[in-house]
Amino acid sequence: MPALETVKSGATAIPSSRELVERAQALIPMLKEKADQVEKDRKVSSETIQAFVDAGFFKILQPPRWGGYGMNPIVFFRVLNELGRGCPASAWNMMILGVHQWEFGVMNAQAGEDVWGQDDTVIVASSYPPVGKLTKVEGGYRLSGRYPTSSGTDHGKWAFVGALERNEEGVPVNRIALLVSHDDYDVIDDWHVFGLAGTGSKSLMVNDAFIPDHRTHSMIEYHPNKEFGPSYAIPFMTVFYSAVSAVIIGFAQGAIDVYIEHMKVRKNTGTGDAAALSPYVKDRLGNAVGLVRSCKARMEFMMAEVMEKLENGERISKEERAHYLLDTARVGRECEEAVMLLFKPMGARGIYLSNPMQRFLRDTIAGANHITQNADDTAGLVGGYLLGQELPDLMFGKD
Repeated sequence: MPALETVKSGATAIPSSRELVERAQALIPMLKEKADQVEKDRKVSSETIQAFVDAGFFKILQPPRWGGYGMNPIVFFRVLNELGRGCPASAWNMMILGVHQWEFGVMNAQAGEDVWGQDDTVIVASSYPPVGKLTKVEGGYRLSGRYPTSSGTDHGKWAFVGALERNEEGVPVNRIALLVSHDDYDVIDDWHVFGLAGTGSKSLMVNDAFIPDHRTHSMIEYHPNKEFGPSYAIPFMTVFYSAVSAVIIGFAQGAIDVYIEHMKVRKNTGTGDAAALSPYVKDRLGNAVGLVRSCKARMEFMMAEVMEKLENGERISKEERAHYLLDTARVGRECEEAVMLLFKPMGARGIYLSNPMQRFLRDTIAGANHITQNADDTAGLVGGYLLGQELPDLMFGKD
């Protein structure tokens, strides 16, 4: 696939997928070293974000029109798989702040010009729950509301926020994202949590902001934009759900790394034998690895199928979109299971704050609670569809 090869776009050399993954792997020691401080500070440092900028991670999904690489999203997901092994909170920030670049590829181009016309390194945060009060006015919308969990928002100069469009009877008919300038919202430091504490996912208070039409798009209607290539013709939810799943896979792999490191040298306190000889220790590790590899393989297969269809000029049907949500939603549950398998054999050692295993556990649980990882409701959605029920318009739009 051309997007995965090293090419040149004007004067900009585009690294290969392998090069970008290697850059992510090279940052893992630094991320591990900073993980404690990130959690204490309740936010990721500007230095870490700059390291991600310097590595080119923010350009992976950015359209070439604004200096980006315009790559297949699977490249971004592979990078997240690696970064999550170092510091889950830092990787989560990269996931949230880095996936928005793709979003500009499905919007009116003027939105990209507004943000990147003078500086194509500007970072955009988000909070998508449709909690704001939205009013349609001439040329756009007026919006007010308090938006929770805006991860990495300290680093953003803009933010995407969500809202529901309603008909004259007040019934929701569309779910949209609106791009809001930092001038139109305040950041509220209310992020005090037990997991993913370092993500700095504070709330945004939007104060009667005017958002022009060109800074909005539907999150549910599927109108493939082929201007920048097939990567930008992927359905919105497929990309966003997958990004969350990809970084959680990294968390679980980080837990596997810690477990191996500890169990290679640990002794059984009862017998003095090497812990690595225990069938219990080995069995749990093998099963955890199997779960994580299955999640990763499912993501790779899903994206390969999506891209093949789009490159052949096909649309992604509602049924396919529903199945893709099921593919991604199960990742949180399976990675949570994998980490718990590893946590139990750690015994009392695993609960010390000095042991990174406890952070991987807490952060994986928190990540698996994200709405994109709601495996039960998503399974019911797919099961209901296969039994003849309609998929909800507020999730899949109208064909």
